Amino acid sequence: MNNIIFRLILVLCFSSNLFAQNNTNQKGHYNTSKFKQLQEELPTPNSQHTASGAPGHEYTQQKVDYEMDIILDDENQRIYGEEIVTYHNNSKNNLEYLWLQLDQNIRAKDSKTPDIKGNEIKTLYSPTQFSNKFIKNKFDGGFKIQYVKNIDNSDVSYLINQTMMRINLEKPLESGKSYSFKIKWWYNINDHVKQDGRSGFEHFSEDNNNNYVIAQFFPRLCVYNNVEGWQNDQFWGRSEFALEFGDYKVNITTPNDHILGATGVLINEAEVLTSIQQKRLAKARKSFDNPVIIVSQDEAIKAEKNKAKKTKTWKFYAKNVRDYAFATSRKFIWDAMAVDINGRTVMAYSYYSKEANPLYGDHSTRAVAQTLITYSKHTFDYPYHKAISVDGQMGMEYPQICFNPGRPNPDGTYSNRTKYRMIGVTIHEVGHNFFPMIVNSDERQWTWMDEGLNSFVQMLAQMEYEKGYPLTRGLPKNIIPYMKGDQSKIAPIMSKGDDLFEFGNNAYAKPATALWILRHTIMGPELFDFAFKTYANRWKFKHPTPADFFRTMEDASAMDLDWFWRGWFYTTGNNDIGIKDVKKYHVTNKPTEAAEKAYARYGITKDQIPPSLFLISEDSDEYSEKIKDIKPQDFEVLSNYIKQNFSSEEQLTLKAPKYIYEIKFEKLGELVMPIVVEFEYEDDSKEMKQYPAEIWRKNDKEVTKVFSSTKAIKKITIDPKEETADVNPLNNSWPKPTENKFEKFKKRKLKS
Repeated sequence: MNNIIFRLILVLCFSSNLFAQNNTNQKGHYNTSKFKQLQEELPTPNSQHTASGAPGHEYTQQKVDYEMDIILDDENQRIYGEEIVTYHNNSKNNLEYLWLQLDQNIRAKDSKTPDIKGNEIKTLYSPTQFSNKFIKNKFDGGFKIQYVKNIDNSDVSYLINQTMMRINLEKPLESGKSYSFKIKWWYNINDHVKQDGRSGFEHFSEDNNNNYVIAQFFPRLCVYNNVEGWQNDQFWGRSEFALEFGDYKVNITTPNDHILGATGVLINEAEVLTSIQQKRLAKARKSFDNPVIIVSQDEAIKAEKNKAKKTKTWKFYAKNVRDYAFATSRKFIWDAMAVDINGRTVMAYSYYSKEANPLYGDHSTRAVAQTLITYSKHTFDYPYHKAISVDGQMGMEYPQICFNPGRPNPDGTYSNRTKYRMIGVTIHEVGHNFFPMIVNSDERQWTWMDEGLNSFVQMLAQMEYEKGYPLTRGLPKNIIPYMKGDQSKIAPIMSKGDDLFEFGNNAYAKPATALWILRHTIMGPELFDFAFKTYANRWKFKHPTPADFFRTMEDASAMDLDWFWRGWFYTTGNNDIGIKDVKKYHVTNKPTEAAEKAYARYGITKDQIPPSLFLISEDSDEYSEKIKDIKPQDFEVLSNYIKQNFSSEEQLTLKAPKYIYEIKFEKLGELVMPIVVEFEYEDDSKEMKQYPAEIWRKNDKEVTKVFSSTKAIKKITIDPKEETADVNPLNNSWPKPTENKFEKFKKRKLKS
């Protein structure tokens, strides 16, 4: 036997040398593994954004405080405003100038926003379309800056570049110093129903009233940080905002019969609310189960009929918020309820016109409350005192307030589709209080960091709002058409928002799907939830980057996810894993032809083969029906081994496999993903097995696994619950689906 082993070693050495010689002429290459680490893609860690994904000991951010007096001109649909801005330079750098955002300027007559959009001639126009396109005067929007002054009323030098305004400082603002200045402005409010926009008014011709949802209404400071310096990219209308936190003192003057909701604490409640409204509000602050009506529909209808000539001023104070918005109308119904956030009361409010009732009355405030509860559970306790949903017939979010769509039919009925759209958007927009109003990412640069993360937590809130809630966006099976679509029209998630082809799929659906798969399939809820909550708490009231998110998720979970971030966020690849081949083996104690040939290559004859167990494939020529399923005592060599190595108690529990399967998986898609397999046995029982994505490390094309069982397998299915966004289910099962099943699949897909 020693001679046999010696000859075997010689053969192995010879084979190794021959392999080395045959590969000496191959060229070297860079690391192309999909499991390569992300060091080349991620920025170098530093003392502000650390390698763990946490803020560093030298992390700083600016603070900007605002004092504003705002007048709403309901007769002419205008906003007049004066503001005092105090900028606190907390950075280590001296600043030569300041940059402010003038978002309303996308509607200015000289705006370049329409010029960057391609369009073609149409051969058919309605009179309205033709008038708007070729005849009607362009809306005179945009900020009308009346002055920019120092606190001592001396003029300040400034320059306006489209949607950005530069304040030219007389001398650099030193690190640790503050600078205050004043701006006075006005602008014409756009009709957001006819002219689009993220704020504006909606006109109701039947009662000649307007609902106002007002945002981006004042010149606001851009973010300055150590990642990009001034974040002063132009606003083209799509990608949203990057803003600094600060404190706001805001006075808003409206017609006396208006009901107004806004960011911040209302500090003159007794001056602007009636005694009845105050009593109802006090009751609502103790009502945790059902909304309480503060302004009823009958009261709102009465207010619609008589336009007040007098005005009143609403006074608010908001601490540590990154933006400001408000909504006001004499048409508003107002309801409210209390929400318990770990022992602290937060108010959920809704403001809506009669046209939105009863849909809003049934669901709006309840959806607000559910959002605060679910998001607080998965991130951090909601820190503000209230959250507002407004019947604004759009989907936009601001600190403590958002504008949402959804109205019933004229008779008050509404379909499930209308209901779930309204609830879904409300949860989404209220959820934006967490991302990015608190976890303050740069929406214009990395849209997915707020829309994608928010869309994911939105799914969790929807499931808690109603059992069986029909989830759509974010489920793996629903992203498949996008991921296997035209590659020339798909951009990686890690793309600037303005450069995306399909904004909804790229910035919302795909990142939400990625997080869903991470939580449910790759990491598991326990690991994922802890890491996600760690990220949220590390970066609340701060400015995180994508690297901070990626690094924190790994740092808090002890999982190397670089392969996942690269595939899902940096590429446009998709997942397609199939079953290439399955072979079924039985056990015998007699040497098979394959075994004899293997030993013969090393000079070992049939008679010299040591006592062993051999596997024989059912599709081999020598397979015979006489080969029976084995038990541990069937073969002497196995029986002796068991007796020598296991106790008598252990022997009673041993079950040798009756069937052994060799399964060859092939990876036809570009993504590396776990292989989720379901085995269905002849007795109709099922068993799940998941192979980690790391199974593809050594071979990116195919991999073979051996699976043993005491029962015969009837069917093998990859991704049976549609949890990995596999784009081609037709290669996911063994035996292969019949032509009839294929036709059924096609019909089902076409129907859906």
